[in-house]
Amino acid sequence: MHVEALRSGQDRELHRQLLNDPDVKRVNEEIARHEARGNLGVRRQLLNTSVRLSETMAPDLHRTAAECRERLALDIPLELYVFPSPSFNAACVKPEAGRLFIMFSSSILEAFSAPEIRFVMGHELGHHLFHHHDIPIGFVLRGQQRPTPKLALTLTSWSRYAEISADRTGAYCARDIEAVAHALFKLASGLSGGYAKFSLADFLKQVDEMQLERADPGDGAPTEDWFLTHPFSPLRVKPLALFDQSVLSKNTGTSVDQLELGVHELMSLMEPSHLEARTNVAEAMRRLLFAGSIAIADAYSGIEAAEVAAFEKFFGSRAFSSRLDVEKIRSGLAERITQVREQTSVPQRMQVLRDLIVIARSDGSPPDAERKVLIEIAHGLGVSTCFVDQMINTSTELD
Repeated sequence: MHVEALRSGQDRELHRQLLNDPDVKRVNEEIARHEARGNLGVRRQLLNTSVRLSETMAPDLHRTAAECRERLALDIPLELYVFPSPSFNAACVKPEAGRLFIMFSSSILEAFSAPEIRFVMGHELGHHLFHHHDIPIGFVLRGQQRPTPKLALTLTSWSRYAEISADRTGAYCARDIEAVAHALFKLASGLSGGYAKFSLADFLKQVDEMQLERADPGDGAPTEDWFLTHPFSPLRVKPLALFDQSVLSKNTGTSVDQLELGVHELMSLMEPSHLEARTNVAEAMRRLLFAGSIAIADAYSGIEAAEVAAFEKFFGSRAFSSRLDVEKIRSGLAERITQVREQTSVPQRMQVLRDLIVIARSDGSPPDAERKVLIEIAHGLGVSTCFVDQMINTSTELD
């Protein structure tokens, strides 16, 4: 099987779309010009801040790397590094001078079993194989020229599907779904000893019992997990269970089309479908998104020309005009919040709040005045204010 088959269809499509985006092209051109002026010094930085693990120092880790490279038909030389950290973490760094760098925290190497490390290693190699680093998501979202809200939402959507692809690659290398799920449990909980015995069967049974027909997350997983990329949640483990039952993992498994459909149904809870849907619920969510965006933009030093431009790129040309009564919209915000709360499920409320936070972040970290409006909206929707802080502070980088 060619490894490209492991890639999520949505990852592939959004990746292609983003590579053609003018803002992404501009950032990539800036990076290329910087690279042309000389080596970026990634390896030098790693040598200064981490320990390179030679085959003599870490034979088991190199054996795992060799197994993954063979499984994935990968021929680029690898250099493996460890850095001191109490957190379980790993990362793949964009190749430099024909070498690919994989970094591990010290704690993950000490706490994870060989199959679990194979999953982590395969996950990081998946980001390289699928050219995820060609979308410089961190540079685009944190650069001097901020992206449009629409681009910011597309980038965050793509990043979730990129993680789905990388998880599949990790599972393909590990060939042990129990070990994969256990690795995700360790990554989320920080536990590595005998305090909690993880059971994949019990967890998946719990997921199946969630009231998905109402689109409500179950009691067993914090609702915030449904909108973040990496925490141990049904939206990360369930797609891997579907993958394990597909032809990509078993000769007699379900079809790729069935796999993609199952993943799409799960991920749809996180996607801003209300932007296009023609339903009363979607219309209420759009009206709140519109009014909330105006209120947030006006909260700090008034609505500036750059914010008008960004607003119209998201909501359409001439969506904002001098005749728009900002004060009236601001005073009617509570009514729109109430309408959304009465007509939607908890995930839908979190979804529109998440989109407002992405928009607020698109021109930098939201100042206190804008955060205050977001907190006001969260209170009105019955969503924890912790969710606002989590979404504002969440990392934009792939891992």
